[in-house]
Amino acid sequence: MSVLGTGIYPLSQAAKLLGTEPRALRRWLYGYARKYHGKHVRSLPLWTTQHEGQGLPGEVIGFRDLLEARMVLAFLQHGVNLKVIRATIEAASQQYGTDFPLTQRAFLTDGKRIFLNAVETATGEEKIIDVLKKQFVFSDIIKPSLYAGIEYGIDGATRWYPLEDKKTVVLDPGRQFGTPIITDSGIPTDTIYASYLAELRDTAMVARIFNLSPSMVDDAVEFEERLAA
Repeated sequence: MSVLGTGIYPLSQAAKLLGTEPRALRRWLYGYARKYHGKHVRSLPLWTTQHEGQGLPGEVIGFRDLLEARMVLAFLQHGVNLKVIRATIEAASQQYGTDFPLTQRAFLTDGKRIFLNAVETATGEEKIIDVLKKQFVFSDIIKPSLYAGIEYGIDGATRWYPLEDKKTVVLDPGRQFGTPIITDSGIPTDTIYASYLAELRDTAMVARIFNLSPSMVDDAVEFEERLAA
């Protein structure tokens, strides 16, 4: 299988884009070993990454992996443990017939049932009330805003515009290996931001250097400073 058009993200870059640590991504996507009752237990990856077995150097993931991991992070930030997340992914994968179910548009509307069933399966609980007490409320986790900016094709997500209603910046696995770029020009946002700092934050100068509008530079700067924050 060709890696072209799938996006290529080293774990360090992917973690920066998601606002988490590379170590966390590694645990989700490559598994980890832990001690349980004195024995070493291996926790398997949540799913098989797009580039598994492709022979790419280092630990790299694809565009669909990146978006799926973004949803996993949303669950974790609301206190859902990996056991429940794993059960949710497995059930949703069967439901939708895809290895990347959390970013399916249908999951936004009918994923609550899948999630609550997964809670019962993973925890052995017959009642959901204890889950609700812990604020495992699906609508608080999976919001329309998580899907805002994601464009879809027949087989799922195809590109992501991360600046809310703006389409100035895009992550498109078919362009520049999925790195964030200015949509119209294809110039990476980190290149623009480096020039912005080098030019003492002179937006007009950077716009002239790259033949961009000042608003494009502003959006690239906004995006990169969000990542830095």
